[in-house]
Amino acid sequence: MKYILVTILCCLGLGACLGRGGGKSLTAERPRQASVRVPERYSYRIAAVHPHDPSSYTQGLYWDRGRLYEGTGLYGESALLETDPATGKVLRRESLPAELFGEGIARLGDTIYQLTWQEGRALLYDATTFRRIGEFRYPGEGWGLTTDGSVLYASDGTSRIRVLDPRDFSVKREIFVTAEGRAQEYLNELEWIGGELWANVYMTDLIVRIDPATGEVTGVIDLTGLLPEADRTPETDVLNGIAWDRETGRIFVTGKRWSKLFEIEPVGR
Repeated sequence: MKYILVTILCCLGLGACLGRGGGKSLTAERPRQASVRVPERYSYRIAAVHPHDPSSYTQGLYWDRGRLYEGTGLYGESALLETDPATGKVLRRESLPAELFGEGIARLGDTIYQLTWQEGRALLYDATTFRRIGEFRYPGEGWGLTTDGSVLYASDGTSRIRVLDPRDFSVKREIFVTAEGRAQEYLNELEWIGGELWANVYMTDLIVRIDPATGEVTGVIDLTGLLPEADRTPETDVLNGIAWDRETGRIFVTGKRWSKLFEIEPVGR
């Protein structure tokens, strides 16, 4: 499973997790710039804390009209959830077939899209009823998913982000993400925030801010220590999950089997 493989790779050093690996796509768009951009560095301030279901293996997250929507993973446990962020209570659940490992989710129009890890299937739901209304096939792995309101952006654990046509999941273009001129690997959960792509870097406490036009990492938010040690259990896993409330600008983050959902504000160093 992916978390075992990447754990081994990350043990080789944080530098590898931040983009020293290979595995580039031949069709990916490499940014052309005269000079290498140094990303801004941020810490964080906690604006609020909400309860989160610690049984949820969070793979995807988004905010919509006062509700939090979550895609969870693991075989036999994967689901699409609607939750009340004030209480953490699950209001609706649509379980995936046991043979599917759920990944990132995004809503575009009246449709919710949910990726699967290695099965190459994107599930489509009616956003109002949670009823399954179809699916698309795609090659390779599925990790994170988000939308800018027009197209979908999907990660696969590499430095590549595919821009997808929501009508048929065809690839419109690919973005090759770099940090200080090097490939930024292990891009995981994605969120579109104010014209930028934000991504969890798998197996780290970092979120990177990406310019979707160039693929450059413009900022790095270090969330080390966000979940207190007192709230960790043997089942607690890595930071994963970013949601943005477009109306208020609030940013929510959580992790796999975390007991808390945090509202955060990046603080420049």
